[in-house]
Amino acid sequence: MNILIVDDETAIRELVGEILAGEGHEVTLAEDGEDALKKFKRTWHEIVFSDFRMPKMNGIELLGAIKEINENTQFVIMTSHASINNSIDALKLGAFDYILKPFDDLDVVTDAANRAIANLSGIRRRQDLVNTLARKNQDLESLNKEFRELAIRDGLTGLFNYRYAQERLEEEFDRATRFERDLSVLFIDLDHFKFFNDAHGHQAGDEILQILSGIMTKAVRESDTLARWGGEEFIVIALETAREDACRLAERIRMSVIEYPFPNAEQQPLGLISLSIGVASRSDGTDSYEKLLRLADDAVYSAKDTGRNRTVFCGGPKQMNPVK
Repeated sequence: MNILIVDDETAIRELVGEILAGEGHEVTLAEDGEDALKKFKRTWHEIVFSDFRMPKMNGIELLGAIKEINENTQFVIMTSHASINNSIDALKLGAFDYILKPFDDLDVVTDAANRAIANLSGIRRRQDLVNTLARKNQDLESLNKEFRELAIRDGLTGLFNYRYAQERLEEEFDRATRFERDLSVLFIDLDHFKFFNDAHGHQAGDEILQILSGIMTKAVRESDTLARWGGEEFIVIALETAREDACRLAERIRMSVIEYPFPNAEQQPLGLISLSIGVASRSDGTDSYEKLLRLADDAVYSAKDTGRNRTVFCGGPKQMNPVK
């Protein structure tokens, strides 16, 4: 244990130093408070034995300076009977203990050191427990975050899942309605996916869905929510997005897909892997997120019925406009 002994009386500091060195401790001697503070700054000491009355810097001042550097250092005041009230004040300010000079029994020095060591051990055990608890809490928070992610993510593609997309759309529709903001939905269907699965197997089909998800993730904006709605169907919730921008976003997604060299794409009925996309916007008289979804769904069916590999905008229940 590193112990710093401070006393302006040479005989006292050397006596205390000899006692504690004999107990196996590493001892440093200082002749006054300023000397002690310089030595403490060079090397932290776990325990400090300090006289109360010293020139340049008294024991209270040294106590305050050392506690600012290392609050866990155990500070023992060495004082005369006449200064006992000052020693009590020092205890209130963070000193660990005090012993009276002159020493009636030299064991008071070793006893004070042993009590300080025991207290340090308790502090370290508590700190270890706090650190362990903090790590466990961090690990628990990390696990909880993973569980939350698993609960809202699709296992195959890593995109948001149906449940999350539906909840998010309801929230965003309410927000857009309340603040009269634009909101659009893109309903996306992978063309002739059953044909691909029948021809190449479900594992190859899963790989297509994974590749497709990666392409669409890169094509959408950070503010968009892209989710797997189910099977080969996907949805994009486009915030602050009016019909024209929503259609441009849909076309960017569609073109990114048809330009990608998917394996076996040339064997598809259209000679490529493609998407049919239906777009609907809140500004088209929709009064609920369910109606907005139905309009987007109607639009995607119109895209499929008119040849697939296209974007169709639904401007209302009777109006379907292919995007050129």
